[in-house]
Formats: sequence, C-alpha cells, structure tokens
Amino acid sequence: MTETQNTLVLVKPDGVARNLIGEIIARCEAKGYQVTNLKLLQPSQGLLAAHYAEHEGKPFYQPLIDFMSSGSVVAIQLTGHRVIEGFRSLAGATDPTVAAPGTIRGDLGRDWGLKVQQNLVHGSDSTESAERELALWF
Repeated sequence: MTETQNTLVLVKPDGVARNLIGEIIARCEAKGYQVTNLKLLQPSQGLLAAHYAEHEGKPFYQPLIDFMSSGSVVAIQLTGHRVIEGFRSLAGATDPTVAAPGTIRGDLGRDWGLKVQQNLVHGSDSTESAERELALWF
C-alpha cells in the first residue's frame, strides 16, 4: 500500500475540555501527517448515530452517544502515507490505562471510572471507514 490516504481523527469532548487539541495536532504533524481539513463543532445526535451505527444496540452505545454529545469535538482530516494505520498506532490502545507510553492515550489519557471510556481521540480503522466517516463529518 503506497498511496496517500486520508483518515478521520476526532478530538473527543474530553480532549477539547482538557485543552489538548494543539498537543494532539502537534503529535500528528510531528509524525509527518498533514491536516487537510479541520473544524470544531457540537455534533448532533443524528451525526453521532450515523457515525456509531455499527454499535447500535450494544450496552456502551447510549453512554458513548451521550459522551460524544457532551461537548465540542474537533474533526480533522489527516493525510499521509499509511496514515490510517499510523494514526491508530500514534493514538495507542483504546484503554488509556494500558496504552503504551509515547502514544496520545498512553501519555495524556487515563481511566476516569466512568460508564464509557473517555480516551481523547478517534481514528478511522480502515480505508472504507475513513471514506464513510469523512463524508459524514465534512
């Protein structure tokens, strides 16, 4: 896979509230990725329902929607060679407690003991997801 890719990165409400937007973008740029679109928004229930449609009916679905609609989110289109895989590596494990030091979640995140994991960022997990998610958010 040698083509340039685009991915969706979301700075979740916990990252925005903790003033980590600049730090997260700086880490992406330091890795050599380019921010090609960016916006700050309060996501609607409809947007979040479409984004998380595959999780509907799961126990964490409603707490996740509630969390993601609890504050502003920064949506970023990140571009670069193997950026989907690269950003997910940069983000670290979903659970911040076990995320490796040096990753966004490992360095900046922690488990707050809440119903839903507040783990600062989202990154698309495949080319198909990136295309679908970018179309929703931009």
